Amino acid sequence: MDKIKRLHDEILAKVREYYQLAHAPEQHRELIPGETAIHYAGRVYDAGEMVNLVDAALEFWLTPGRYAREFERRLAAMLGVRFALLVNSGSSANLLAFTALTSPLLGDRAIRRGDEVITVACGFPTTVAPIIQFGAVPVFIDIEPGTANLDPDQLETARSSRTRAVMCAHSLGNPFHLKAVKAFCDRHGLWLIEDNCDALGARYAGRLTGTWGDIGTSSFYPPHHLTTGEGGAVYTDNPLLEKILQSLRDWGRDCRCAPGVDNSCGHRFSGRYGTLPEGYDHKYVYSHFGFNLKATDLQAAVGCAQLDKLPEFVARRRANFDRLYAELQGIDALQLPEWYPESEPSWFGFLLTLTDAAPFTRNDLARHMESRRIQTRNLFAGNLTRHPCCTALTAGRDYRIAAPLVHTDKIMNDALWIGVYPGMDPARLDYMAGVIRDFAAAGGRP
Repeated sequence: MDKIKRLHDEILAKVREYYQLAHAPEQHRELIPGETAIHYAGRVYDAGEMVNLVDAALEFWLTPGRYAREFERRLAAMLGVRFALLVNSGSSANLLAFTALTSPLLGDRAIRRGDEVITVACGFPTTVAPIIQFGAVPVFIDIEPGTANLDPDQLETARSSRTRAVMCAHSLGNPFHLKAVKAFCDRHGLWLIEDNCDALGARYAGRLTGTWGDIGTSSFYPPHHLTTGEGGAVYTDNPLLEKILQSLRDWGRDCRCAPGVDNSCGHRFSGRYGTLPEGYDHKYVYSHFGFNLKATDLQAAVGCAQLDKLPEFVARRRANFDRLYAELQGIDALQLPEWYPESEPSWFGFLLTLTDAAPFTRNDLARHMESRRIQTRNLFAGNLTRHPCCTALTAGRDYRIAAPLVHTDKIMNDALWIGVYPGMDPARLDYMAGVIRDFAAAGGRP
């Protein structure tokens, strides 16, 4: 055993050395304006992530194990909730969160096919996809032009006798009006799912986003606030929802034993379930038609090292946003982001929306910036109802538009965003701002 431990420690020491030689230079590459690519997002890591990853590989517990348990415990503690479950992507987190609300264990509050869920069309499609895939009806409301978040004034107009939930994202890390949305849901007995995939670490009225609703979700894909490569999480304070979420994540089984553990309940061969024979093996009893959405311990190992850095990551995102905001004020052609006074955003990106005074198009600006090696991104779907995935659907039956999506279309046509991730430095931020200012000052001429 001593020899194994020595070899283990030597390998990890070599990993730290390897990081310094092979990876550290990539994390601090000097900017050459017009030549160095400025990505909208990317991995920010050090030797800690690589050491954890190799440590998990040497243990070779490939399914969720000790690192996954540690990650779930620490994420829940950081958020101040009772339960957090690691999954294999943010999209899976949204699928799991919505599907949990269809569980028969919820009785009359369970969402059924044909029920309605209020959301927005301006966002990432996997916030809406689980609603459609189940056979419920997304009801789209418009967004506010400044925050690019749902317009809370349209909630009552969108509600019908079939409304069961609100499921919406905090756009680019900017919290939507949580007090108004939560009050609306409480008033009408509706579920609230917060898609927190772009907003980990944001606060509204001092409280972390993702913890106001019944279920919150996160993504840990590399552009996000922390990364496990592929990965995500769902979290809740509700023990019944946690039970449902775990069942659905783990094939729909009724058994709650951890991987590699048997008979933790002490009744593996003595229970009665449904019309199964008495004593049927509880490990093979299914209370839901579920999925396999688990992440690996390798992913969780990286995530544990990333959690240590999350407060710094959030602070750097805010500082990077503030620097861009200060540099880009006063440009008539551009509307800059707005946020509520109660909000402390954890910015995912910096949204630029063309005003009516702009003498150029969004694509003109995007092409110019891309030609200077600055990555740009549209605000995801822009207006999901205009995409090919909706052409096979019938408006008014498969989805409903509660009010004209005027500002949604504005974002679709006239907005893009650039990065503020922690890998940015002042030189990159100032270069981006300078390129934008010069282009606007020249009236859109390169």
